[in-house]
Amino acid sequence: MDSYRNELKSWQTDIGPAHNVALKAWLANPTAGGRPKPARPEPANPDPMGMPSPSARPSTPAIIANAMIAPLAPYALRGVWWYQGEANGGAGMEYRRLLPRLIGDWRRRWGQGDFPFLIVQLAGWDHGSLPPEQHDWPYLREAQLLTAGSIPNTALVVTIDIGNPRDVHPSNKLDVGLRLALAARRVAYGEDIVYRGPLLKDQHRDGNVLRLRFSDIGGGLVAREAPWRPEGVEALPTDRLVGFTISGANKKWISADARIENDCVLVSNPEVPEPIAVRYGWANAPRCNLYNREGLPASPFRTDDWDHGPAAGP
Repeated sequence: MDSYRNELKSWQTDIGPAHNVALKAWLANPTAGGRPKPARPEPANPDPMGMPSPSARPSTPAIIANAMIAPLAPYALRGVWWYQGEANGGAGMEYRRLLPRLIGDWRRRWGQGDFPFLIVQLAGWDHGSLPPEQHDWPYLREAQLLTAGSIPNTALVVTIDIGNPRDVHPSNKLDVGLRLALAARRVAYGEDIVYRGPLLKDQHRDGNVLRLRFSDIGGGLVAREAPWRPEGVEALPTDRLVGFTISGANKKWISADARIENDCVLVSNPEVPEPIAVRYGWANAPRCNLYNREGLPASPFRTDDWDHGPAAGP
């Protein structure tokens, strides 16, 4: 242990500062190259029952929960806003189990019934240059959507339109807070208000067109611009829908034409004469613009259940 502590001190003095600078620069522009590695690896704690090295501690099971959640459990609360998922972005299928179990665990710890649990869906962030069919984050968003649709007294807050493709921590938190407040007013306080955007209800095929119906359309479906966008990001169009892809039985996804008709969305592409599935906003940082008239965006979705392609990375 003495040797480990000396090595760790040396690493934190000689290696850590330069590595942190390089890592910060990479996070600001992750498409410039691969994630930087330190000049030499951080030494590992030799005690198998001891605390891991500092940079690995937050992701060690129970470390954050015991330090930051367990001490709060005796105190009264009205509900929870859960804004997390980026660190699990490559494990969307696993998150289908993790998030419901976390909600159940917290409700048991507090012993205050099924208190409201409001889930902020991942915003857009493009952390690589892989094609959309290999992107991971859509599956994490899907896990968040499925959890909100299956666990009582929960709600999904969609932020797909107000992220920053180049910054995993977008600066606009105002619109996130406003949407969370709407969800809280409905779920926690019972107000009869429109609190979420369109959610896919079903799909029907009519020749070479797939007709999509939605719940939570409020005053109706519209194409509109996001309430905020970071510098350098092009505005979304308002005269047409974007963000839809379509596929036939060959499972090849291509961009689709989409239009609103009688509060349904009609999706097609002449190159797909027999379509069977649609995806919307199915990318790490998609450009998509389906809203209800109350200004709340539709959640990304898919109508297929095909296996995930090659992973985008760790």
